[in-house]
Amino acid sequence: MELVIHRYLPHTTVEGPGKRFCLWVQGCSIRCEGCGIPWTWSKKSGKTMKVEELFREIKKSKDENNIEGVTFLGGEPFDQAEALGELALLVKNLGLTVMTFSGYLYEDLQKRNAALNLLANTDLLIDGPFIKDKLDLSRPWVGSSNQRYHFLTASYKHLENNLMTIGNKIEIRIGEDGSVSVNGMATQQTLSELFDRKEFRKIKSK
Repeated sequence: MELVIHRYLPHTTVEGPGKRFCLWVQGCSIRCEGCGIPWTWSKKSGKTMKVEELFREIKKSKDENNIEGVTFLGGEPFDQAEALGELALLVKNLGLTVMTFSGYLYEDLQKRNAALNLLANTDLLIDGPFIKDKLDLSRPWVGSSNQRYHFLTASYKHLENNLMTIGNKIEIRIGEDGSVSVNGMATQQTLSELFDRKEFRKIKSK
């Protein structure tokens, strides 16, 4: 089974609880207005990888980075629910947790047979589309106030009443070729102010 992906990070600390492997799938049928990563919408872009190949990368990260789980982002993960469900099952059997984001509502996903395996192997689901007029970064990992946390197992249930104590963060990586990648949660204004700082311009010019 194969997945069309945008990219993955072997190790991140800003895309869910603890240290995580993070996988962005390519393709989104929801296409929220104001989405921060619209380049993940098209299914014609991206890279095709086998589930087994991605699992080997996750296992390698577990051994090398001591990650506690994997996060599935998009794009829209449930547009590729069957393949991600297979990967999630392998991840759970490895003793890791699974966190999945979706623009669809949990109640609607429960009615879709293709989504059930991924739901069954997800510990923490964040659902709901990003709504630009409801922009809210006061809670971790979400961008608008309508989005919800569903603790589908006991793994992260302890966070349910302490979400407001978890701050949003971003990670910035500068490649050897000078390319810059950013992940995590921040407003466009915050990112613009950051990239306009003299210190950052000096780093990019080296």
